[in-house]
Amino acid sequence: MSFKNSASGTALLKNLWQDNPVFRQVLGICSTLAVTNLVLNTLLMCGGLIFATALTSLTVSLLRDYTPKQVRMMVQVLIAAAYVIVVDIAIRAFFPEVHKVIGPYVGLIITNCIIMGRAEAYACKNPPLPSFCDGLGAGIGYSLVLLSIAVVREVAGFGTLLGFTLPRLDLWWHQWTILVMPPGAFFMLALVAWLANSFVVKPANTGGAK
Repeated sequence: MSFKNSASGTALLKNLWQDNPVFRQVLGICSTLAVTNLVLNTLLMCGGLIFATALTSLTVSLLRDYTPKQVRMMVQVLIAAAYVIVVDIAIRAFFPEVHKVIGPYVGLIITNCIIMGRAEAYACKNPPLPSFCDGLGAGIGYSLVLLSIAVVREVAGFGTLLGFTLPRLDLWWHQWTILVMPPGAFFMLALVAWLANSFVVKPANTGGAK
């Protein structure tokens, strides 16, 4: 059996597109709107969420047979918090200026619906490797959407990419300041969701009259 057709491959690939957490499940919207005005901020947030989601799912799966049902969600939050603290410390140490901007949103990863959703819906019911791949896929799927939004917002709003001025862009493009403001995030998210859902292959309707 190929990886693509295995439980791990299916869990990973499904979250990239078919069940993408942002435009299909509408999860993680707060950070989608908050940190996507600059690509570097978005990269760090995405890296942190991928790390926390994948390892939280893995840990929840490893402990699933030893966690009492009465405290299951509390344990999941504590596990997520441990990994998010690692992410927060790393960003604070290596990117202190960026941390001043996205620090509050990094802390909110703990209660991000993507982490808790995958832990509760998948990891607590499945083996470790598929659970890790499920969390990894959800994080990557989230990141693909955020990065696509961030690239457009930074280029169109600031005329830069990763902080570097794009040469000769100002000769033919007038910066759209609204794109780096909060309304710009809503516009871009709506546009990405519309485009993505327009191209998602929906299951054929096999019921009813022919």
